[in-house]
Amino acid sequence: MRQQQQLLLPHLLSLLLLCVTLSRGHNITRILAQHPEFSTFNHYLTATHLAGEINRRLTITVLAVDNPAMAALLTAHPGLSLYSLKHLLSLHVLVDYFGAKKLHQLTGGSALTSTLFQASGAAPDTAGFVNISDYRAGHVLFSASSLPASAFVKSVEEIPYNLSVIQISSALSSPAAEAPVTAPAQVNLTALMARKGCATFAGLLAATADAEQTFASNIDGGLTAFCPLDEAMKPFLPKFKNLTADGKLSLLLYHAIPVYYSVEMLKTGNGVVNTLATDGTSRNYNLTVQNDGNQVTLRTRVTVATLMGTLIDEDPLAVYTIDKVLEPMELFKPAEPPAPAPAPETDKRAAAAPKAGTSTSAKASPPAPAGPEGQPGDQKAADESAAIRSGVYWSMAAAAAAAIVVVA
Repeated sequence: MRQQQQLLLPHLLSLLLLCVTLSRGHNITRILAQHPEFSTFNHYLTATHLAGEINRRLTITVLAVDNPAMAALLTAHPGLSLYSLKHLLSLHVLVDYFGAKKLHQLTGGSALTSTLFQASGAAPDTAGFVNISDYRAGHVLFSASSLPASAFVKSVEEIPYNLSVIQISSALSSPAAEAPVTAPAQVNLTALMARKGCATFAGLLAATADAEQTFASNIDGGLTAFCPLDEAMKPFLPKFKNLTADGKLSLLLYHAIPVYYSVEMLKTGNGVVNTLATDGTSRNYNLTVQNDGNQVTLRTRVTVATLMGTLIDEDPLAVYTIDKVLEPMELFKPAEPPAPAPAPETDKRAAAAPKAGTSTSAKASPPAPAGPEGQPGDQKAADESAAIRSGVYWSMAAAAAAAIVVVA
């Protein structure tokens, strides 16, 4: 029996580690923020939107360079645009897991691995591959072209088989990654919406002071917009016209999130998010994103809207159509629940009749306490669902920990 317990203990420890790892995921910005020597590298990962791509990947290796190495890179390429810099930095993101141990156990002493530059489709031929070489003295070198290689310095962070962040001595480069990149054409949001079934919403954006400009000014930093289809907007127009000028602006800004979310991110994430209407106000103007398989819903405490289609999904901008107008609780009251139907007369007489063996003088039990005020059923269910999802791995971890205690 004791031998079986000893055999079981390592498996339970592995389960506990797995649960903790799954519950936290990874965030490259937060990881590098703990290491000030990589602050410049971290800044440009965010500015080029590579940080979001790294966080969305399940298996990734980041070749981080410190501030002096980044300064040398920027000095060597003074006219480098942000788009070309994105290509250069994407050479530093390998789409496979290479921890420190694996780097010293390469089959045949070398490996050729793809990067985000290759995965982007912008790299000609195989220019987006990085060669890794493990030499006898324990030195590991990385090269992306015939230019001088960069050496492995140390492991910064490892989440086994998901994320590895390692420091290399200098920035990688290649002629293909350094090549000039034409800036993408600026997207005309209202024109795009009007062409794709959201002409009414687009017209309100254009006609409402500061609304269209606020949407446009947030695109470079990341924007996800939800435009109600015309058949949803037209019945809502009388309500919209009754709002104050500030209310109209808030309602329109409530239909956008100041972060880029691809459709896959929306399908795999649940939770409360801020909107453009949240910024600069003392009121929440939050909404809840929920998914059920491939169906994504947006919940306020007043309405529930479903994603119907995609107008554009290209980092840093995503625009989706929805089947209802998002009505924030800050502007509209939740619908009153329907009153219960009166009980049939026969049921009333039966309920009034005392049961055999009971005293008619017995006092009735006090009513159950009321639930939280202003908590509609659909929002409560959403909150509970989010709580369950966020707690499931910790529940598994607690069970595993309890089992370890029993075995021990």
